[in-house]
Amino acid sequence: MKTPRLLSTPVAWRRIFTIAPPFVWLVLFLLLPFLLVLKISFADLQFGVPPYTALVEFTDYTLNVVLNLRGYALLFSDSLYIATYLHSVKMAAITTLCCVLIGYPMAYYIARSEPSTRNLLLIGVILPFWTSLLLRVYAWIGILRNDGLLNNLLMGLGFIDQPLEIYRTDLAVYIGLIYAYLPFFILPLYANLVKLDVRLLEAAYDLGARPWRAFVSVTLPMSMPGVIAGSMLVFIPSVGEFVIPEMLGGADTLMIGRVMWTEFFNNSDWPMAAAVTCVMVLLLLVPLVFFQYGQTRQLEFKGGRRNG
Repeated sequence: MKTPRLLSTPVAWRRIFTIAPPFVWLVLFLLLPFLLVLKISFADLQFGVPPYTALVEFTDYTLNVVLNLRGYALLFSDSLYIATYLHSVKMAAITTLCCVLIGYPMAYYIARSEPSTRNLLLIGVILPFWTSLLLRVYAWIGILRNDGLLNNLLMGLGFIDQPLEIYRTDLAVYIGLIYAYLPFFILPLYANLVKLDVRLLEAAYDLGARPWRAFVSVTLPMSMPGVIAGSMLVFIPSVGEFVIPEMLGGADTLMIGRVMWTEFFNNSDWPMAAAVTCVMVLLLLVPLVFFQYGQTRQLEFKGGRRNG
């Protein structure tokens, strides 16, 4: 019994050293900053440095712990914050849906192309990442504004008589979000589709299935992990996006990222901004936990059926 333990100990330590760096990274740069923001959300506003009160004070041999819920109470009682959350989720959901409708045919075409053509198409998808997002959004300003490239082109071709009001509207924000996050949907879906066994489609055709029927019965169900992963990569950052709504949206474009910026830097109300941030993280984290739980149960169910 001792020999297997001696042999297994180095293996166990190698596993620990392999998985430890990612966990340390997540703790240092994700968990600790979030705990700091959570701490600030329970503080009260004060004029000074830092601009929030301490949660724990030790005076006259007495330990005082004060949790201030002003930020959370205002958050759930003020209709402006509620409307901002709902509008952010709505814009992120529509952006995700548009990325699915646009990105799925693109990913499918890339996955079914010849290897040489496939590499060029992948470079075309990845190429925008070589340029700063800020510069790309600035380019969209030049395209969408009233005297921009799009309106000049449409007026020159005779399709419109006066410029279209796109810049500083929600439509411009949708265009910017879809453009910025479409590659995040295409790449994981392509990685899933390129591994799809083509023999399954050939078997479906041999059994008399039409192309659309084979797609619905074979390709679409097997590509759902890629669709879900890509949708998550689009939806989650879109909810808290700040740069695109700030540069392309109007004054009435309600996005939670702009609210957090206003509370932090314009109002210097760090506790309120921290409360907004914590609720947004909770809003995104709860569905992810339930989704992960459902995926785990599904894999366990499939594994049990195979073993049975």
